[in-house]
This record gives sequence, structure tokens and C-alpha cells, in this order.
Amino acid sequence: MRRRTRRMRRRTRRMRRRKKEEVEEAETVVEEAEAETAEAEPVEEEAEAETVEEEAVPEVPEEAELEEPEESFSDPEDFVDDISDEELVGDLLKDQPEEADGIDSVIVVDNVPQVGPDRLEKLRNVIQKIFSKFGKIANEFYPEADGKTKGYIFLEYSSPTCAVDAVKNADGYKLDKQHTFRVNLFTDFDKYMNISDDWEIPEKQPFKDFGNLRHWIEDPDCRDQCSIIYESGDRTAIMWNDIKEPVVIEERARWTETYVRWSPKGTYLTTFHQRGIALWGGEKFKQIQRFSHQGVQLIDFSPCERYMVSFSPLMDTKDDPQAIIIWDVLTGQKKRGFHCESSAHWPIFKWSHDGKFFARMTQDTLSIYEAPSMGLLDKKSLKTCGIKEFSWSPGDNVIAFWVPEDKDIPARVTLMQFPTRQEMRVRNLFNVVDCKLHWQKNGDYLCVKVDRTLKGIQGLVTNFEIFRMREKQVPVDVVEMKEGIIAFAWEPNGSRFAVLHGEVPRISVSFYHVKNNGKIDLIKVFDKQQGNSIFWSPQGQFLVVAGLRSMNGALAFFDTSDCTLMNVAEHYMASDIEWDPTGRYVVTSVSWWSHKVDNAYWMWTFQGRLLQKNTKDRFCQLLWRPRPATLLSQDQLKQIKKDYKKYSKIFEQKDRLSQSKASKELVDKRRRMMEEFHKYRELTTQTYAEQKPQRLELRGGVDTDELDSNVDDWEEETFEFFVTEEIIPVGDQE
Repeated sequence: MRRRTRRMRRRTRRMRRRKKEEVEEAETVVEEAEAETAEAEPVEEEAEAETVEEEAVPEVPEEAELEEPEESFSDPEDFVDDISDEELVGDLLKDQPEEADGIDSVIVVDNVPQVGPDRLEKLRNVIQKIFSKFGKIANEFYPEADGKTKGYIFLEYSSPTCAVDAVKNADGYKLDKQHTFRVNLFTDFDKYMNISDDWEIPEKQPFKDFGNLRHWIEDPDCRDQCSIIYESGDRTAIMWNDIKEPVVIEERARWTETYVRWSPKGTYLTTFHQRGIALWGGEKFKQIQRFSHQGVQLIDFSPCERYMVSFSPLMDTKDDPQAIIIWDVLTGQKKRGFHCESSAHWPIFKWSHDGKFFARMTQDTLSIYEAPSMGLLDKKSLKTCGIKEFSWSPGDNVIAFWVPEDKDIPARVTLMQFPTRQEMRVRNLFNVVDCKLHWQKNGDYLCVKVDRTLKGIQGLVTNFEIFRMREKQVPVDVVEMKEGIIAFAWEPNGSRFAVLHGEVPRISVSFYHVKNNGKIDLIKVFDKQQGNSIFWSPQGQFLVVAGLRSMNGALAFFDTSDCTLMNVAEHYMASDIEWDPTGRYVVTSVSWWSHKVDNAYWMWTFQGRLLQKNTKDRFCQLLWRPRPATLLSQDQLKQIKKDYKKYSKIFEQKDRLSQSKASKELVDKRRRMMEEFHKYRELTTQTYAEQKPQRLELRGGVDTDELDSNVDDWEEETFEFFVTEEIIPVGDQE
């Protein structure tokens, strides 16, 4: 290494000397050329001088020309070395190992049990078992005082990476009820000790005003908005839902590359792009936030709209998980990344109703994470062998999951409360083939659809296990079904549910009511129905039984208050059905993504009366904009319903005007004329008041603006008129 360095230095010096000589030689040539030009000697003399010089040069033997003088690498006595090592061997110095004192691999574990010598070996084994998962432990130290450990220990790993991993995963580990580990890097103590006592005021960030993000709720006509994608996804429009025809608010070309989605409360519109996700909102739908996630395909929001989960199959790496990323919606920052092998069962993460927890199911494991730390709850997962499905309650932090049979152990459905992990109810089931979990919207009931096989019976037998979540000890009712189940759906805000059962063409729809006395009554059965899906109104009471896609779009509109069939209709090849948030309108559509012809969306009333047929070129998708939960209490809502008759006349008048486009135009014309009249009247009144001094001057100070002005100056005159009298006798004349 030293020999190589010396040679490089000598070469550098030679290069510098040669460069210097070349510069001096060039300067000499320039000076000679200038001198020759100035002297202007004859060309002949120059030629003779060159001939003389050529003759004076002695001949050199060929062998002498081939011999090169031996190059000397020695430095002159007065040489000063002014070349740094970084200039010579900078590329080698980059890989030079740095000096380290070894404390980067040391962690400090607090809240360790204080034990004596008799239990120290057992404590060492427990610590080794917990912390050896993160890497090889090279050294450990247990400080002692008065014959007991002090309650904290030092562990040294073989590499700093293992130490960082241990801090990340073991901090907050709950050893028992009295001991929860606090783990820190040893280097953090120096960092925190060197923090300045002088507080620096953080730089003030400019406020970004995106306008009123919930402006659409203040619409005076109480209309709802919806998003529409057409022209095979090239155009996206946001529209007001109007009874006569939709009103376009915003329309853009190539707004999204695949599809759009609204956030749960309707605050944001999400668009998909190759490089990531964009959120839009406000009155003009300005871009509010961007999230960089290459090749993103799927997203999901937390119910509180604080977090967003995105999935991309292109970004995952072993060291830096990027397949699933959880984002903070307000700041746009990445909270945590996760690996994901498949997105077949999306969403991978399911959120609790308040957005405080989210859970993920893997093989024999249910992992519950807490926000905003995005870490495992209690630093450990729930080990459940064979877990098949789980679901959060929409009203409480309760998870329901089921486990299939294993030899002599029956299948079971478990209700577990979080964060306490307390089991609220366990239901054992036998001869189970499959289970499906169906929560009622408010979390008042849970229905477990159980498919069984029984001896002597061919095929499957289905039971509904109904859990009453609001009652003590969570009682369970059973509803037996003798036919195959096609669809099941709870009434959103009630205690009724609908079931489609049977086989084509003998399909029936049955309505059940869960009563408070512990009974489940069958209300009514409608036979000979054509349907494979049930769609309840968001407000309950009304529903649509639809035969989508293969069943040619048959529609049946029901009122469950008295169990009547209001109307039967058809939208041929309908692929989707969407209720508006108020439950007044329902849209059926034929998407270009599923069927290439007859692409359109039709709008119906909740009673099944067709209002509009809207045909769009290569129509793809319609989504209603969700509304946030009402701020009114139940008592206030009851009072509004009680006083509805007060406002019914006003509503009916508005409805009549909105039903006719001509009458609407006439009303708008009259309104404009009235506004113009009021403006003209105000202008003339102001001019009349300004001209009053001129009128007084012209009339000698007499105010004649009012009829009863100047009463004292009036003179009373009396006029008498002669009136002719005619006497007509009354009675008999003789």
C-alpha cells in the first residue's frame, strides 16, 4: 500500500512538472512568433539558417535512440509534499473501516424483575428467549445491589442492526401484569443528554385553505352528489342528483387511470394513477393530498378517514415492505409498510368502528394493531389455530372469528373484546362445513350462517345463529333453513333481516323479525321471485331484490313495514345497484366493464317508479357520495318526524315545481323580474330623496311630498248646491 502510494505521488508530481513545462514552452513559442513578425526577416535568410542548424546536428546511433534513461523516483531535497491522501486514494479511503467503541450494539432494558441469586438463572433464560429472536447476544450484564438485580439490564448484540430491531419490537413487551419492558439504545442516552436547554421556536408553516370540504351538505334543495365514469374510463364527472336531469358540477378528462372511490364520510374523492393516489375535495375539487405508491391497485380507508391503506404488487422488498402502506391522510406521511403475498381477500386489514384498531389474519394468527403507533397491541399476536374468518363489530371494539373442527374438537365462534382480549361469548358448533359472519349495521346483532352436513341427509343444511349483542351474556337464537341460501342481509337500522333461499325457478324471499322477548318470527314469505341479491335502503324499511347479470336484471321493490310488494320491473343485464344516502332513490346500471352494450344507468324512486334513463357512451361506474353521520340526537330526530306535517306543504310545492322544467323556467323568470323591480325601486327612491331640497326651493318651502303635510295652512271652503225635489204621491187617487 505504501509503495503504491509513493508511486502515485511521484506520477502526480511528474504530471505537474510536465504540465508546467508545456505551458512554459507554449509561452516561448508565442513570444518567438511575435518577435519574428516584428523583425520581418527575409524568407531566404530563415531557410539558410535552418540549413546551417541541420548541418550542425550530430548523427546519433540507432541503438542510442532505443535506449531510455532510467527514471528516478527520488524526490529533490527541497521538495514539499502538498498532495493529500483524499486526492490520491479517495476511492479506497471510502471503504476504510471506522473506529467504533461498540456501544451501538448495546441496548438497555428497564422494568426487569428484581430477583435474587436463586432466581437469576431463570430470569436469564427468559431474557434470552425473548431477545435472542432479534439476533445473537454477544454479552449481557445484570447490575446487582443488596443481593438483588437492580431492575435493568444491558444486552450487547453482534451488530447494531440487531439492536435496533430489538428496540423496535421489544419496547413495551408485557412480561406479566407488573412488568412491561422499556427498551432503548445505549447511544440514546448521550443523544438526550446533549439536547440544548434553549428551545427554538419551530418555523411556522403556511396554512392551506381547501375551502369547505363538506359544502355539498348545505345544498338548499337537499340534493346528493354522485361520481360517474364513462367513455371506458377516459372521462369522470361529478353531478348533482336532480329529479328532472342530473346537473354537472365538475367534469375532467383522464381524471383517473382506473376507477374512483369516495372516502367513508364523503370528504375526499380518490383517484388512481400509476405513480400513486390523489385525494380531491372542496367546492372546486382541488387536489388536497398525494401518496406515492408505484403501481397501486387497491385502497381502503379507516372509518374515521384519518388513515388510508394502499396495495401495490410491484413495490414489495424483503428489507423494506412496500406492498401494503398505511398513510396519514392529513399529513400525507407513511405510517408503516407491510408485506403481502396476495390481495385475493381485500381488504387485508379490517378496521374497528372508531379507527383505533385494525387487524390482519394470517395462518393460525390474528394480529391486532393500534393507531397511531401502528404497532402490535401488547406487542403480541393472538394465536388461533385454523382461524378462517374474522370481522369487527360496527358499533364496538369487538371481534368475531370462527375456527373449524379439528378431530374431536368442535368448531367454535368466539366474540372477543379489545383491548382487554376478554372473551365475551364462545359458541361450539358441530359438523360444520363453512361459516359466514354478518353484522347488523349498529352492531346490535350478529348472524353466523352455518352450513352443516347431517347423517342421512344429502347436501348441506343451513342454520342462522343469531347473537344478541346488547343483552347480558349474549344469548343465541337459532333459525333453521330447509333450503339452500342464496343471499342474507340485515336491515341497517332495525331488527329485521331478509333471506333469499331455494333454487331456480323456485326462489323465495323471507322476512324475519328479531323480537325483544327472545323469539324470532317469520313475518312473510314471497314465492316465485327472480333474484340473487338483496339491497336494503340505508334508512331501512325498503329493499330491492334484484337478479343481476345472469338473471337479466329483474327488480322487485318491497316495503317491510307491512310486507307488501310495491312494484316489479326490469333493467336488462343490470350489473350494479346503488341506493342514495337518503334512501329516496336507487340507481340500476349496466357497466361497460361487465357488459359491452346497453351501457346506461336508470334512476328509480324507492317505490319502484322509473324517473330517468341516462345513457352514457361506454358507461362504467356510478357511486353516490356518502354523507357523514348526523349530529342530531334521537330525540331531535323523533321531533322532526313528528313535525313533518308542518313542512309537508312546502316540500310538496317544491316537488311540484321541480317536476316540470317549464314551470321551473317560469319561476326563475319571475324571480329575475322581481329582483330587477326591487333594484329599480330602490334606485328611484334614492333619487327622489336626493331631489327633495330642490322641490322645497321651487315650491317656496312648502313640503308637498305627503298628503297630510302643512295642515295649519289649509283654508276650509263650503260649497252649496241646489237640489231639485220631486214629490210622488203614494196611495189611491180618486
